[in-house]
Amino acid sequence: MVTGGAGFLGSHLCDRFIAEGFHVIAMDNLITGNLENIEHLFKLEQFEFYHHDVSKFVHVPGELDYILHFASPASPIDYLKIPIQTLKVGSLGTHNLLGLAKTKGARMLIASTSEVYGDPLVHPQSEDYWGNVNPVGPRGCYDEAKRFQEAMTMAYHMHHGLETRIVRIFNTYGPRMRLDDGRVLPAFLSQALRGEPLSIFGDGSQTRSFCYVDDLVEGIYRLLLSDYHMPVNIGNPSEITIRQFAEEICKLTGVELNIEYQPLPTDDPQKRQPDITLAKEVLGWEPKVDRAEGLQRTLEYFKQKVKVPAERMMN
Repeated sequence: MVTGGAGFLGSHLCDRFIAEGFHVIAMDNLITGNLENIEHLFKLEQFEFYHHDVSKFVHVPGELDYILHFASPASPIDYLKIPIQTLKVGSLGTHNLLGLAKTKGARMLIASTSEVYGDPLVHPQSEDYWGNVNPVGPRGCYDEAKRFQEAMTMAYHMHHGLETRIVRIFNTYGPRMRLDDGRVLPAFLSQALRGEPLSIFGDGSQTRSFCYVDDLVEGIYRLLLSDYHMPVNIGNPSEITIRQFAEEICKLTGVELNIEYQPLPTDDPQKRQPDITLAKEVLGWEPKVDRAEGLQRTLEYFKQKVKVPAERMMN
C-alpha cells in the first residue's frame, strides 16, 4: 500500500511496484494528490484505490506485505495553508499506519525529508546530523511532523520489533509535479514557459540539490527491500545555487533571463546537499540521471500542462 498514492512521488512508486509484479493499493484523500497521476492504473486488476484520510482509522482487508507512507503536503505553499492537517498526517496518520503494519505483520517505510535538518549548520548533511529546526516557525508544522514521524517509527521498531525503514528525501523533480505547488522547479518552468519573470526569494545564493524522480524511486525500492532500519538520505549531491538554476531553466526553455527578486521566507534553508555515503554503502545506490537530462524530460511534461500565451505560441 502506498499512502499519498495519487501524489507526485506516490504515483511513481505505484508505477514501480506494479512493474515489479506487486498488487498495489493507493490511498489518498486528494487534498494535494490528483487522480490524473494514476488514472492509467485503474484498468489493471492488480491496482486498487482507496479515497481515505490516514489521519483517521485505517483498515485494509486481506494480507498486506508493505506499507509506504507518503501521505503529506510536501511544499511550503501547501503546509503553510493547512498546517494542522500537515501535523496530523505526520503524527496521527503515522500512528494509524504503524498500528496497521503491526496488525498485518507488514514492513513499513516512511517518507521523511531533508527538512528534518532545518536550516543546517553542517554541510553537506549526513544522517548523524540532528538538525537546526525552529519548532515554532512557519515551517515547523512540516519539519516537526516529519521528526515526530521518525521518532514514532523508531519507537514501534524498538518496542514492538516492527520492520521499519526511514528515507530522508532531498529535493526531487520530474513529471507529475503540480504546476502551482510553490516549489522552485515547477515555479521556474511555468514562469519561463509563460514568458514571465522568474521569482527568486532572497538573493538567489541559497543552494539546492535536485534528484530526478526515477533515481529517487530506485533508492526507495532498494531501501524497502534492504535490512537497514536507520534513516538513509536519498538525493542527488550535485549542488547548485537558485540563481544558477534560474539561468539553467532559461537556457533550457530558450527565454531571456529575467528575474524578479522577492523577500526570503522565514527559516528558508540556505544550504541543502545530501551526503549519500550511507546509501552507496548500504544500498549500492547513487543517482544516474544528470540534471540536464532530467530537466529535459520534465520540460516535456510541463509543455503539455502550462497554458502558453497566444503571442508566445506564434513566436
